[in-house]
Amino acid sequence: MREKYRVAVLTASDRSAAGLREDVSGPTIVNAFASIPGFTVVAQIILPDDQAGLSAKMQQLCDSGAVDLILTTGGTGLAPRDQMPEATLAIAQRLVPGIAEALRYNSLQITKRGMLSRGVAVIRNQTLIINLPGSPKAVKESLDYLVDQLPHALGLLQERPAENQQHE
Repeated sequence: MREKYRVAVLTASDRSAAGLREDVSGPTIVNAFASIPGFTVVAQIILPDDQAGLSAKMQQLCDSGAVDLILTTGGTGLAPRDQMPEATLAIAQRLVPGIAEALRYNSLQITKRGMLSRGVAVIRNQTLIINLPGSPKAVKESLDYLVDQLPHALGLLQERPAENQQHE
């Protein structure tokens, strides 16, 4: 049995992928997980806001068994190029609507703009994929709200008895 959950961080940004703007949100996720026991970031990827490319990368990560959790940032808004939810849903085997609902609820406690997030959470094989917002501030707020539930969620998904028993 693996000791740590393996996390991939996927940033969707045309400008960051082209080297025109520094990705700040992806490193925010990586830095947050550096101090969270039981998790290790194994991949940090920046791709353009392209539905096919995003779907293909997430599918490859899930189907390879290389990661337990994919956290995405960016591409969840209303702009025409924001394609992360569609890319995620295209490869989903099961939906986890409660996570996206909870993240939006938490965001709405901070700003009314939280209602504009279209992020989703899904399962493919034994990998959980969660779309986070694109701003570093919103990413941090979302992680602060979410992170303590991840070991239980991943433990259930992967049938890891230790994580399941402590919450029964």
